[in-house]
Amino acid sequence: MTSVSDFLVTPAYAQTAGGEGGLLSAGGLMSILPYVAMFAIFYFILIRPQQQKQKQLRAQLAALRRGDRVLTAGGIIGVIQKVRDDSNEIEVEIAPNVRVTVLRDTLTSVVSSTAKPANDTAPKAG
Repeated sequence: MTSVSDFLVTPAYAQTAGGEGGLLSAGGLMSILPYVAMFAIFYFILIRPQQQKQKQLRAQLAALRRGDRVLTAGGIIGVIQKVRDDSNEIEVEIAPNVRVTVLRDTLTSVVSSTAKPANDTAPKAG
């Protein structure tokens, strides 16, 4: 019976004091470094550009005016006819004499704007 129990039970060895253990040791830090590097890569390639794009879209939606062409989440392109500042609703003309009311949050982009760019000035003669 002892040969069977010796075969199934493995001997336990004690670790020496000061052995490599803990998170702040060189081995522990090196095991976490790939995860930190992957998060940094994901942040700069995926997360940060998406946040900047969302910030730009929010600024465009806040500055909507009559005459702007917009794209809705459903893929419909229309021209803004009425913007209600006190509400989240916008009236959009999608065909001649066909107007629908859409929520500002359902607009995915501003296709073209009637606003004149700030640096677009006519050249001075002379």
